[in-house]
Amino acid sequence: MSSSDTPPSLYAAREPVFPRRVKGPFRQMKWAIMVVTLGIYYITPWIRWDRGPNLPDQAVLIDMAGRRFFFFWIEIWPHEFYFVAGLLIMAGLGLFLFTSALGRVWCGYACPQTVWTDLFILTERWIEGDRNARVRLWNARWDARKVRLRTTKWIVWLAIGLATGGAWVFYFADAPTLAMNLVTGQAPAIAYTTMAILSFTTFFMGGVAREQVCIYACPWPRIQAAMMDEDTITIGYREWRGEPRGKKRVEGAGDCIDCMACVNVCPTGIDIRDGQQMACITCGLCIDACDDVMAKIGKPRGLIDYFTLKDEEIERAGGTAKHIWRHIFRPRTILYTSLWSLVGAGLLFALFIRSDIEMTVAPVRNPIFITQSDGTIRNVYDIRLLNKYGEPRLFHLSLSSDEILRIDIEGADERSVLVPADTTQQVRVYVSARPDDPAASAERTDFRFWAEDLVSGDRTSTDTHFNGKVQ
Repeated sequence: MSSSDTPPSLYAAREPVFPRRVKGPFRQMKWAIMVVTLGIYYITPWIRWDRGPNLPDQAVLIDMAGRRFFFFWIEIWPHEFYFVAGLLIMAGLGLFLFTSALGRVWCGYACPQTVWTDLFILTERWIEGDRNARVRLWNARWDARKVRLRTTKWIVWLAIGLATGGAWVFYFADAPTLAMNLVTGQAPAIAYTTMAILSFTTFFMGGVAREQVCIYACPWPRIQAAMMDEDTITIGYREWRGEPRGKKRVEGAGDCIDCMACVNVCPTGIDIRDGQQMACITCGLCIDACDDVMAKIGKPRGLIDYFTLKDEEIERAGGTAKHIWRHIFRPRTILYTSLWSLVGAGLLFALFIRSDIEMTVAPVRNPIFITQSDGTIRNVYDIRLLNKYGEPRLFHLSLSSDEILRIDIEGADERSVLVPADTTQQVRVYVSARPDDPAASAERTDFRFWAEDLVSGDRTSTDTHFNGKVQ
């Protein structure tokens, strides 16, 4: 087969993207969001919160050993995982809401990939220079200067990655203690492994892959189309105003002078003038760049701007676009907001009505009852008592039933159990019916277990049943 018969390659080599520095309100907003989000991520594990002598004093802690999650004054136990599930549902609904109203605003401003990529590009610019300098360095042959600049940049990137992985593991253990153990080599192997994995992934995704993650790895660009419609506010190019473009100012020419400023600042390397694209994360940097150029050549701002498809049709016809609030408040966004609010209100209600004491009852079914030598019928139950207080509490156990039943606790002369602070304790309880009591010969007798905190007076109950010996 001749070379002319060779089929063309379906794959193109990646063109590196070197965004140019830009100033403007959207860039300033992105800097502010980056500082706030990274500050929250790195600082939160070090915030202290006094919960008493028997509980950890870390404000936010995922206690895997104790199977609990602490968030300031809130403590979530394993059986209360519905709180976490509810928060995830709220996060999903919030993402749907913002996407339907403002397009990929999450991707452009607050997504971790965007935030860390901004940080990596910032350090790269400090070390290697702005766009033109970085392009020249990329195309230059390897020499001592290129090796020095690249090595310095990679060391800084690794430090950021290490700080990222370190901050993550601090959420799972007492941060000051774990930090000391990490330095002295006494931390668990899982901590070092997690830090190594996160350091590498942060380095690779924020420094090397960058926009490739958004374009090829992230599923959200492919899902967002279902969330957007003609009223969604997103970034676009007013082609009817900018075309025909050209650097020479001639009669009948559009406002676009083809300066490529919007392309040079784009973190994903696209040309917004080609229309809506999956790679666009709607970060607004092209708006800052274009507005700056328009101000310099004496043209109105907004050649590239946030607007909707409906606005485009109206403006093409020479009309005035609708007010922004008419696009935001529409049936779809109102529905998402209502669902989000309902889930949030439900979680708050469940949080404020939950008790500080809880009890679960598990009947022992092997055998389902025991006949004692005097004819007494006995059932056995395993009861778990949960004390959410920061101090030991004495729980008194009792039962209520239409029939006469007797309760005894294994290993105790009284019907009270001392439960340590902020823990769960299991006790075995025997419930008996005398031979002449109706419950002893009935197939099933319903009754209710009660547990009362003798300090606060709080009570909790669980319904179960007593199995008798059917005659």
